[in-house]
Amino acid sequence: MAAEKEVDIYRDTPVRLLGYANEVGESFRALTPLWFVRATYGVSSAYVVADTYDKAKKISKQPGATQKAITHAAVDTLVWQALASVIIPGFTINRVCAASLFTMARTIPKVPLATRKWITTAIGLGCIPFIVHPIDNGVHFVMDNSVRKYMDLTPKEEEKLK
Repeated sequence: MAAEKEVDIYRDTPVRLLGYANEVGESFRALTPLWFVRATYGVSSAYVVADTYDKAKKISKQPGATQKAITHAAVDTLVWQALASVIIPGFTINRVCAASLFTMARTIPKVPLATRKWITTAIGLGCIPFIVHPIDNGVHFVMDNSVRKYMDLTPKEEEKLK
């Protein structure tokens, strides 16, 4: 019988969806007050900090864990999550929604503004599932070839084969 894999609540459960709160906020930007959008960034940022703390704490409990290893794990998680869960997806959805609202204003100006805003929101929400994996893969690539090399966190060849 295979050993059970430990469940990571920040990556393997619905808690992961909290990282997408800002993308939902950006989708609704045209319809909601600015404080709502900012609050969704607060939720996503809290998720990032909680996951960072969790990963650092798990490393610290390993026998022989050094402060350097703990710091590197925390920095890796913080940078990866900030880029992949908050910064890049938030910017992407913001620009998709802005472009769709702008384009509709030019191409279908007779459609009421409220309707165009709802369409923009639907477009933003509809894009979320399609941007997640490309962004995650891009952030992995960038970090494997930058931050992780500096901190000696690149996946070892043996681990890649598993």
